[in-house]
Amino acid sequence: MAGPVKISGVIITYNEERNIEACINSLIDVVDEVVVVDSYSKDQTEEICKRLGVKFVQHAFEGHIEQKNYAMEQASYDRILSLDADERVSPKMKASVQAVKDNWQADGYVFNRFNNYCGAWLRRCWYPDKKLRLWDRRKGKWGGTNPHDKVIVSGKVEKLKGDLLHYAYENLEEHYEQIKKFAIIAAHAKFRQGKKANFIFHVIFSPLYKFFRKYVLRLGFLDGYYGFIFSGLTAYLNFMKYLRLWELNRNQKRK
Repeated sequence: MAGPVKISGVIITYNEERNIEACINSLIDVVDEVVVVDSYSKDQTEEICKRLGVKFVQHAFEGHIEQKNYAMEQASYDRILSLDADERVSPKMKASVQAVKDNWQADGYVFNRFNNYCGAWLRRCWYPDKKLRLWDRRKGKWGGTNPHDKVIVSGKVEKLKGDLLHYAYENLEEHYEQIKKFAIIAAHAKFRQGKKANFIFHVIFSPLYKFFRKYVLRLGFLDGYYGFIFSGLTAYLNFMKYLRLWELNRNQKRK
């Protein structure tokens, strides 16, 4: 369908006072409203959002997919541009979104995400990291397996120019703490789906291949020190996730 359309920018938050203002400011010129769904932050997130004049809603967190779908439904318009609080719309991406607003042709649009890791831009091992973040909610919604959510669209999908900027972790401790949390969430989500883990294949070889793919095949060694660290910790997440799933499978058999 051609012609100008309105877009809702949608963000979910929890204790994002460090990031949320820059995220909103990067969105505000290209969308027709900004909706923030917050899971009862204990910091200044609410005050910042209200000062910036966004639509602010609080809702208990039930999972990444569930929260993002709830947030999508709070939007006034059917076209959704979804960001995480630690993401920013780059100038080139903003121009692409503006062009699409004037001539909407697809059901969903994909961008490359450019990731800043501990202050370093990872140009190889974590790029292009394609993300579908602009879509018609009548044709798609959030899916995947928690905490690794993704937008699933039924219809035509196109790729747009311009990077979605992602300020992922300020330091290695942040990444390590998230790994511990995400590994447990992912393992239990797979367990509830009836997934099994083979110790040799999933626990041993899968993490090794993950590191090889990131660091060697994706040329992560050209990203220097942080390319090595990111590739290693990504493999460690894979190891912890499948080790926990294997333990859950084993305990179930014992019962």
